[in-house]
Amino acid sequence: MRVSSAPDSDKSEHTQEHLRELRPMKRIASAVLLASASVLGLAACSSEAPAAKLVGNTVDNYMLADGSGMGHILRYDTHTPAVVLASYVNGDETSRATAKALMALKDKNPELVIQLINSNSGVTRAEIEAEAKEQGITLPILHDEFQLIGTSLGKDKAGKTLGFTYTGETVVVSPKDWKVVYHGPVESADAAVTEFVAGKPITQAELPVKGTKIVYADNSAYSKVSYTNDVVPIFQAKCVECHQPNGIAPQMLYWNSYEQVKNFAPMIREAIRTDRMPPFDADSHYRAFANNENLTEKEVKTLIGWIDAGAPSDLAGKEDPLTKAAAGREEWPLGKPDLVVDIPSYDVPAAGVVDYQIPAVASPLTEGKWLKATTFKAGNRQGVHHILAGWLPKMPENGRGFDWNISMGGYAVGSESNLAPDKWATWIPAGGAISFQMHYTPIGKAFTDNSKIAFYFSKEDPELVKRQIVISDPTITIQPNQARWHETAYVVFPADVQVTASLVHAHYRGYASKLTAVYPDGKEEVILNMPHYDFNWQREYIYKDLIELPAGTKLIADYWYDNSKNNKALYGDNTKSRTNPNQEVVWGDQSFEEMLFTSVQYRWKDETAKNPREDLQQQLQASQYLTAADDNRDGMLQEAELKGGLFQPIKANFAAVDTDKSGALSFQEAGTALQDMMKRRSEEAKARRH
Repeated sequence: MRVSSAPDSDKSEHTQEHLRELRPMKRIASAVLLASASVLGLAACSSEAPAAKLVGNTVDNYMLADGSGMGHILRYDTHTPAVVLASYVNGDETSRATAKALMALKDKNPELVIQLINSNSGVTRAEIEAEAKEQGITLPILHDEFQLIGTSLGKDKAGKTLGFTYTGETVVVSPKDWKVVYHGPVESADAAVTEFVAGKPITQAELPVKGTKIVYADNSAYSKVSYTNDVVPIFQAKCVECHQPNGIAPQMLYWNSYEQVKNFAPMIREAIRTDRMPPFDADSHYRAFANNENLTEKEVKTLIGWIDAGAPSDLAGKEDPLTKAAAGREEWPLGKPDLVVDIPSYDVPAAGVVDYQIPAVASPLTEGKWLKATTFKAGNRQGVHHILAGWLPKMPENGRGFDWNISMGGYAVGSESNLAPDKWATWIPAGGAISFQMHYTPIGKAFTDNSKIAFYFSKEDPELVKRQIVISDPTITIQPNQARWHETAYVVFPADVQVTASLVHAHYRGYASKLTAVYPDGKEEVILNMPHYDFNWQREYIYKDLIELPAGTKLIADYWYDNSKNNKALYGDNTKSRTNPNQEVVWGDQSFEEMLFTSVQYRWKDETAKNPREDLQQQLQASQYLTAADDNRDGMLQEAELKGGLFQPIKANFAAVDTDKSGALSFQEAGTALQDMMKRRSEEAKARRH
């Protein structure tokens, strides 16, 4: 689960000291470890009550990140013969033995989904990752940070929540109905899986567990929360901005009354456990965000506790505060615009493939302006997948254009406004044209789109200039039937920069993404982690504090794609005929093709509005294609890395381009060859016109 919490590096001195006490002890002997179990947040179980009986109970869905930050969703893989879950605590010998046994089970049955759930209080992702590496554990150890999943795998018939009690507890779950078919120690899990997969009754389905008791926090207070005083403020802060008239949510999901929220309480609970809502896909364990919409631990436990208690009301005839809070959103959330431009209308068919539309309109600006913000208003939020806008120096003769000089921001569901930091702005010259890239998705019913863009200009000259670079790789090639195919690209900043925001973009197969800064001294820092990418929600993530990157820093975008039968996005009514996971997938504009596209907003540290550094921007842009192709990030281009049409002429003449005969192309060699190729193509095109 992605949650809002302080980054690991920002915890207080008291908390850090507490975590040091919780870190796993050196393995001297099992007896010493168990004797010190209180330090680990455990208690000996010899006289404890037996674990809850779980067989027959339904395991509710969840999304949790492992130690590396990769997300795992319980009900994602519906083609597996069985799902196996087990409780895990760092440093606990029962947990470690259970993990080793389940690794052997995985080797024997590769199609099984096996996950270890670490609900130990205070453990960090870094400690989970270190534990896995030290113990050689290759199964994902999931970080149940708020102990939400470990304490509540599901509910029994009486509605009581049930979860893990001891370390090493193992359950086998049917992917057909998500009910527990086996519960007990790992020693009997192999036999249970064998019988279940063979369609036979499990001989010993419920067995006692001998582990160490997991100590959970006392959350009883969260079952007695007030709708008016506790629940409503959370909806006001994190939900009603979208779930009200003029918001992005459909009318049936307006959160404008207690009755409405209570009716959808089970769905809300599931959305919180799977981290689908609020739709803020980046987690907060790395850099903090100014626009963070993740729920805090208290907010999560308040809402889940209230729903599990039956979602009681304390209105008692009083006015419902949600009704006023969700009365309707303003047309323009940033206030009255300085300028509104209509985007040329377009008739979108009910079905089929719609090519990207790239209309342009003459700019109404008669004098240059410093652009502070833009807001887009989609004519049809369901059918407008995204909009990009930019400035062109001339109005295209055919009224179409995309290769603009200056970006004016973009729109995707969940990301309507683009706002520069204080004292930052982008210069827009007078005249020229405003060009758009419109991506439409047929929705089963024809419609005419009439989208708009609103401009907000700075009243005073800014001090600083906002820039953008896109980390992309148009040569990506995703192989068939791969559940976590990896692709990467990077840029190298030639001078010091300050990064203010970033945005991740992929298509139906995008599963996860990470943005990592590799500093000149070799130190690495993750500045954006997206455990599970959701194609339906694409937004800019604005950092709370500017990120200082010195000259020579590599900014690396890693993407993981799911081109397998488990990816349900490939089987939509309008996509399944073009998204066969048995096919290779390459870069393309359409959603059934793929992209690796991370945009980064920043400024050159020594650039001001009065001292522009176009030279640095041009230098960075000139190296983009080369760093995109450098898959192994060694600063050289191997022959195998020259993929796609752009590099084919160079690959065909590799030996000639490799002037130093090193067996690989330096960026200077490849860059010179690219420039020569572009020059020849330009001359040939000019000759054809004449």
